[in-house]
Amino acid sequence: MEEIVRLVSGYVALCVEAVAAVVIAYGTIEALIGLAPILVGRRSVDQRRNVRIQFGVCLLLSLEFELAADIVRTAIAPSWTDIGQLASIAVIRTALNYFLTSDIESLRNRDEKAAR
Repeated sequence: MEEIVRLVSGYVALCVEAVAAVVIAYGTIEALIGLAPILVGRRSVDQRRNVRIQFGVCLLLSLEFELAADIVRTAIAPSWTDIGQLASIAVIRTALNYFLTSDIESLRNRDEKAAR
């Protein structure tokens, strides 16, 4: 029974990682489309900031999906090595998440201050 649960959780983790890859691909394509007019000089700094915010949100979401996939993969009878690897991955991804969130919030705060 444990082997079946491991197999299913492996497929679930793979699907969640695939969703994360799709989110990153979508965000990248959206950012490239948003940057095209900026590169030819037809958009302002505010619009560049908006592209950055949207791309950052996609990256944040994909980091959450990746962390979820790692948790699912490690949830069934983990060894201490698995737990240590998950902990280090979680710390790295949480730190990335924190810094991306703070960057996005600072960009949004600049937009709000500029709008006043």
